[in-house]
This record gives sequence, structure tokens and C-alpha cells, in this order.
Amino acid sequence: MDKRVYFLMIISFVVGMVELIIGGILDLIAADLHVSLGQAGFLITIFSLIFAIAAPILLILTARIERKRLTLISLVIFLLGNMITVFSPSYGILFTGRVVSAISGALLIILCLTMAPSIVDPKYRGRAIGIVSMGVSASLVLGIPIGLMLGNLFNWRAPFILISMLTALSIAAVYFFMGRVEPRPSIPIKKQLATLKDRKIFFAQATTFLFMAGHTTLYAYLTPFVKTAMGLEGTWISIIYLIFGVAAVSGGGLGGTLADLMGTKRTILAAIIVFGLAIFAIPYTTFYLPLFLVVMIIWGAMSWAISPAMQSYLIETSPDTSDIQQSLNNSALHLGIAIGSLIGGVVIEQASVERNAGVGGLLVIVALGTALISMREGLPISRKYKKTRA
Repeated sequence: MDKRVYFLMIISFVVGMVELIIGGILDLIAADLHVSLGQAGFLITIFSLIFAIAAPILLILTARIERKRLTLISLVIFLLGNMITVFSPSYGILFTGRVVSAISGALLIILCLTMAPSIVDPKYRGRAIGIVSMGVSASLVLGIPIGLMLGNLFNWRAPFILISMLTALSIAAVYFFMGRVEPRPSIPIKKQLATLKDRKIFFAQATTFLFMAGHTTLYAYLTPFVKTAMGLEGTWISIIYLIFGVAAVSGGGLGGTLADLMGTKRTILAAIIVFGLAIFAIPYTTFYLPLFLVVMIIWGAMSWAISPAMQSYLIETSPDTSDIQQSLNNSALHLGIAIGSLIGGVVIEQASVERNAGVGGLLVIVALGTALISMREGLPISRKYKKTRA
């Protein structure tokens, strides 16, 4: 395995942290910039929304640019976005910094995912993509506890100072150690979206979107939820996020194992059902910390257990368009994060943070419905295509 793949994993982890890192320090940002929790939460929404939409578009627009050069340009812009965030005196400037970081970060993640298989031997391509994907998933679950720890020790700007330093180191490393990587032909957006005409594909992608939206409706606001419902502060909140992060990362491995043993369909359905039960139960466990932690661990594990099973299901369903489906699934995931954080912010503004779990659970029920629709008997899209041509 080419060692540069692990370097790409580190870049994807650094970039991915920026998306949800604000979740643990929402209250600190809101207090410092004199905005509501809902407005602070919208900083997650705008980042994820841009991330979901910009990635496939930017990949096409930059298709002819040599990859090392494009990575360096994107990292410099990403660094600029984080520096704007660090020195932002107002909510508007902070919002601008998030937009700049999201645009450049979206391109960086997709670059890492596409470069990894092109710099290794063909037999290692799948493993290379998996290693980079691990960096992305780890950043999404560990970003919040890292941000929370630094935010409580110093202030809410501290996590972005760390990310800026790591980005500067990444720029130097890419410049000195990454060789030239020639671009590969990109897939037009029209061709990508055309695959969604297949009901199995459309409802599978919708399942990822709804599942992540339900998850983020509560997870993006877990800090104010724990403070309000349980009266916990500082150290305990950091411990809760750490436990959740370990459970989520472990859940990814568990989901892959279960998919091999039980099959992708059973694993997806089981993960959604158990996850839904856990998120609905969360508000009723806050009276007893050990019980809350047990249910939270189940919630955390299931939140990422569905990911490897869904990726495998999409490949099984449409082997001829598997690359397209992975790209669309990545967009569906981040779009779910965007909408979930937006819905969570609205719930807090209109009701209270204690209602977020119930609203998130309703979205998970809908996700179960879309998964069942997708899994109805029918030919995989590739077989349909061949049958039509015949």
C-alpha cells in the first residue's frame, strides 16, 4: 500500500473535522457573538449544504487541473476560510469563513477519495478508498469532542486555530512529498442524477439522507440537550462526546461485519430500527446517567453501522454505476447533516431542545419506509440496462 494514501486520510480527517466541530461549542459561539443557538446551529447547516452540492460540481469544473496543484490551491483556500473564522468579530464574518471552508473542503474530500485509488496498485484500490473514507467518518464523530475540549479549555476559536495549523502542515507535506497526479475523466452531473430514476437507487439514497437528518437533528445540539435535560457541564460533556465517538467509530466496523454475516438488507433494516428505538428513548433516560450512557452508546454505534452496509447495498444494486452511487451517497449524507441541523435549530427556536430527539426519531421512521421501498423485489439497475439493450 502506497503510504501517501494514509497521508490523504489525514487530510480528509483535518478537513472533515470542520463540518461538525461547531456542534460542541454552539453555546460558546452564541454567547460570544450574541446570537441564538438556532443561528449558531445554522453554521453547520450552511457548511453541510454547500459541501453536498459543491463537491460533484467542483470536481467537474476542475477536471483538467493536475491533482497535486489543485490540492495545494484548495488547501490554501481552506486555510484562508479557517483564518477568517478564527479572527471573525461578528456572526456575518464567521458565516463567510464557513462558506469559504465548505467550498474548498468539499473539493478536498472528493480529491482525496479520487486520488487514493489512482496512486496504488489496482488490487489495493478498494482498500485505499476505505482508508480515506475512514478519515472522513472519524472526523465527523470525533470533531465535536475535539472542538468541545479545546473550546472549554480556551475559547471557541481554539479548535479552528488547531485546524489552521494542521492545514498549514498539510500544505507543506503535499508540496514536498506528493508527486504529480494526473486528472481522470469526470462523470457529468446529468449522468450521475440519471441513475436516480431507478426506484431502488432513489429510495436507497433517500434512506441515507433521512437517516442522517434524523441523527443530526439531535446530535448537532447534544451539548445544549445534555446541559438542559441533565444539568451536566464541562468535563462530563467531553466524556459523553468521547464515548459517543468511540461507539460511532466501532459501529462502522460492526456494520461491515454484520453486512458480511447477515447480508446488506438485514443489516440496514436492523440498524435503522435499533437506532430509531435508541433516539426515541434518549429523552426518557436523562434521569439516570448510566442508563443514558448505555442508550447513547447504542445510538452512537448504530449511527455509523448503516454506512458500510448501505455502500455495499448500492454496489450490489448498481455495480455498473458504483462510482456514481458512492459520490451521490456522500452528497446525500452531507445533505442530511445540513437539513437535520436546520430542523434541529428550528425545533429549538419554536419549542425546546428536549423535543429534538422526537423529531429526529420521526425522520428515522420515514427512513425505514424508504429502505423498505428500495428493497422491494426487482432487477438491479445494471441487469435492467442490459435487458433493455438486448
